[in-house]
Amino acid sequence: MAETPPVVLTIAGFDPSSGAGVTADIKTIAAHGCYGVACITAMTVQSTAGVRRVEAVDPSLITEILQELTADLPIAAVHIGMLGTAKVVRAVADFLGQRSGKAKLLNVVLDPILKSSSGADLLDAAGTKLLIEKLIPLADVLTPNVDEAAALTGLKVTNLDEMRAAAAKLHEMGATAVVVTGGHLEKAIDLLSFTTRRGIEQEVFKAERQRSNSTHGTGCAFATAMACHLALDRGLPEAALLAKTYVTAAIAAGHPLGRGTGPVHHLYRMNQQRRAAGSGSSES
Repeated sequence: MAETPPVVLTIAGFDPSSGAGVTADIKTIAAHGCYGVACITAMTVQSTAGVRRVEAVDPSLITEILQELTADLPIAAVHIGMLGTAKVVRAVADFLGQRSGKAKLLNVVLDPILKSSSGADLLDAAGTKLLIEKLIPLADVLTPNVDEAAALTGLKVTNLDEMRAAAAKLHEMGATAVVVTGGHLEKAIDLLSFTTRRGIEQEVFKAERQRSNSTHGTGCAFATAMACHLALDRGLPEAALLAKTYVTAAIAAGHPLGRGTGPVHHLYRMNQQRRAAGSGSSES
């Protein structure tokens, strides 16, 4: 019998174009050999051209879904993405807060999505305040990009030194581990900062910036990949490095879909496997 894969729960919005949100997360989870389950926090009207409308899901429904899933399945990691409103943030925070002690959900990765790449607000001001107060201390890993790190801390974040300062501030705000992603910078630098018994340790991951228009959903893919690697019992530095490598390859393999910013190719490894299988076939 095949070994049962780790179950990864994603709590996020629905993107009809599948570049981001729960459907993209499920693809990312599958690409990492895990089994994905989802709780939708908001419906959106969007395409590669941008977000047109956001409609939050009833918080009581979110609570029921989370209770049902976690009562039935052994959740190895949790990814939290778009939440939309303060009421939804509170529902998720209350649920996680109630899961303390032996029943605590492990490997909670929080991607603090505040705005879409097209500029639409994806979390209201009250929700952002509540996320800072309630959710950040409950997460095992926080994965803001430089703009989100700036919005959360009130600091300017445009280079590595400023990323370090923002990470320090986020630790003061209750974050145990932080990955500030710098894919928007000229050099794609990510900073991992995490607490240990010896204090704060940091690692820097660098890569050439991908010149591609297939970048929709990079933040979701990175945070979800992090959750998968943690579910597979990998340490924080390895998880961050492998997640960055995955996103870089998914951007490079992206197809020019739509009339806006195209999605990354979450399942690019399937093409590699097909090519490898084809190259191994014998000719008659």
